[in-house]
Amino acid sequence: MKIVDIRKYTTAELAKESTKLREEIADLRRRVHMGEATNVRQIRAKRKDLARMLTVLSEQLAKENV
Repeated sequence: MKIVDIRKYTTAELAKESTKLREEIADLRRRVHMGEATNVRQIRAKRKDLARMLTVLSEQLAKENV
């Protein structure tokens, strides 16, 4: 997901999407560990998306508090 797309989300949407991504990452880790999935690069991509979302979320929260 591109940072431009993430910046369009509201604070509530970002919080919801970040929890959804955390669940997806946990599920992917479980599936890789069990041998069901072999594409470990997906985990890396999801983690980077999560980091982008959390960065934008913290920026938005900082703007709201100022």
